Amino acid sequence: MTLDRQRIVAEAVALLDAEGLDGVTTRKLAARLGVQSPTLYWHLPNKAALVTAIADAILDQEFAALSPPPPDQPWPAFLTDLAIRLRRALLAHPDGARVVSASQLSRTMAAISELGMSTLVARGVPLRQARVIVLTVERFTVGHVLEEQSARPDPEAVRDFDMAAFSERHPTVIAAITEYFAPGVTVDDLFQECLEVVIAGATHKADPARA
Repeated sequence: MTLDRQRIVAEAVALLDAEGLDGVTTRKLAARLGVQSPTLYWHLPNKAALVTAIADAILDQEFAALSPPPPDQPWPAFLTDLAIRLRRALLAHPDGARVVSASQLSRTMAAISELGMSTLVARGVPLRQARVIVLTVERFTVGHVLEEQSARPDPEAVRDFDMAAFSERHPTVIAAITEYFAPGVTVDDLFQECLEVVIAGATHKADPARA
């Protein structure tokens, strides 16, 4: 089979799914493809280019087609949908948020930003505010998923952790967590509610009179 950029990136995504971002090395990727590492550099000159290509491949699975929202959809609802889709794309792969946050000049992320900002500008939001709002929503989403995908505490590291003392020192934190995660409530609900706060703030920033 001919070795081309598309095949290399597809195999890199498969390696990511198998071993996470830390396991994505040119040595391992070359071994999976049955070639020597220098061969990869004809298509992707360095690790940064590889990570960016993986980021685009991850995002393209959700954002292969981008089009403006219907005229009757308010821009806060449009941004909410965009953030939900972005989170879904990141969660579809181990370390998806790490990959995207580490990428450099991702063409797909740029296209998402372009669509977001141009939509807000078309709805009357000043360009400067549109940029700040869209970046805030994007970075909140990536940051939220970074935390969702972070490694759980190692059992050995928390073996001597005094939960009773922690609870006594931070009673409101413990009460809030316990109260929030009632039966049936998931991290999806938490993301949605946090996103609503971000969007509400963006709406007020864009037009305080309507907030």
